[in-house]
Amino acid sequence: MGKLLKLEGAAAPTKARARALFAAGVLAGEQGDYGSADALVGESQAIARQLGDKMGVAVSLNALAVFACDRGDVAIARALFEEGLVLWRELGDQKAVARALSNLANVLKVQGDYDRAQVLHVECLSIFQGLGDRTGVAWSLNYQGDVARDHGDTAAARKLYEQSLGIFRELSDGSGTAGTLADLGSLAREQGNYSAAHSLYAESMKLFQELDHKRGIARLLECSACSAAAQREAERSLRLAGAAAALRQHIGAPLTRAEQTKLDASLQSAWEALTDNISTKAWLEGWALPVEKAIEEVLLPETSSP
Repeated sequence: MGKLLKLEGAAAPTKARARALFAAGVLAGEQGDYGSADALVGESQAIARQLGDKMGVAVSLNALAVFACDRGDVAIARALFEEGLVLWRELGDQKAVARALSNLANVLKVQGDYDRAQVLHVECLSIFQGLGDRTGVAWSLNYQGDVARDHGDTAAARKLYEQSLGIFRELSDGSGTAGTLADLGSLAREQGNYSAAHSLYAESMKLFQELDHKRGIARLLECSACSAAAQREAERSLRLAGAAAALRQHIGAPLTRAEQTKLDASLQSAWEALTDNISTKAWLEGWALPVEKAIEEVLLPETSSP
């Protein structure tokens, strides 16, 4: 892609060049190269503005906001999502408006503005319902569950997740089903119900495995590592976390800064429970563990915690 962008004549400010820059930027972002991603998508946005292409500008703003979220720059992400939302409303693209509302609400949740996040999610849900978009409805309910969970309302979170899960199952949406099962598992884990968490994580992992969804598999390895740490299974926790880190490096899907900070906090007790030599050994064992073996360890029947 980079070579194509450097060809003679390729620098002309055309929609084709803007699309090529955007695609290259998204690819760089997926690989964690946010400097290149921002530059490429930023140039794509500049061309779109020059051409009066509102949709191109809005799409670029969304991508730049996602990169900012991944870096942990939530204030920048919020401003970009808000600017993009204005454009989508002007364009009258209701599905895009709903997605923009959802993205902005997720940023507000991270900032702790739960009330406004909920308001935006409700508007988003209403739009998806009006469009008859069941997948959009399911994800909107799921994200509202995230807001309730982070706000400490576990009863509401569980209800929303279960409603979301029911729709995903009806739609035979394996990825949505697996993701929501993982959310329910983490909710159970946070309440100390490790048996329920294990069952939900195992069901989620099986689905991600069937889909060959490597990001999902890495996420479930991390979830199981956190559960093991909470149950004082320090070596197992670090072994699973090491396997997840290796898989993420292999597929070029690093955790965002916020996600890594949250994971580190959950694993801190496991690191502190062991000597440096033993903890490092467990981590490296996980790093070298074939993914299939790591999955098998997650799916093993639960044992009583010490």
